Amino acid sequence: MTAFETAGLYVGLQLILTIVLAFNVTLNRQRTAVSLGIGEDQKLEQATRVHANQIEHGVPGMAGLIALALVETSTLLLHGLGIALLIARLLHAQGLMSVPGRSFGRLVGTLVSWLTLLAMGVLLIIAAL
Repeated sequence: MTAFETAGLYVGLQLILTIVLAFNVTLNRQRTAVSLGIGEDQKLEQATRVHANQIEHGVPGMAGLIALALVETSTLLLHGLGIALLIARLLHAQGLMSVPGRSFGRLVGTLVSWLTLLAMGVLLIIAAL
């Protein structure tokens, strides 16, 4: 598997996760008949925030994986970063969907997402120098 194929695998998985989370928002909108905003529904607010958080962290992660593939990062490292980001985003989504406040999934998902994005940024800076 090439670096581009490896990045493509994890970008594809992140995109599927993004669509699943968007579909969850749509289901909650249909349930509440709220077409704009969140109204006063806790579950719709949770679904909206889970999807938005995936956009806020998943998209930069996808861009990072593609950029790392462009600078010919090893496929093993790309697999590690891709798996870490995917697990982090899944944990975060599960944690925030299950309870609106603090949760193990939300904490670990956020922490691993940030560390993975930080690692990608550092690796890209090193590759540029």
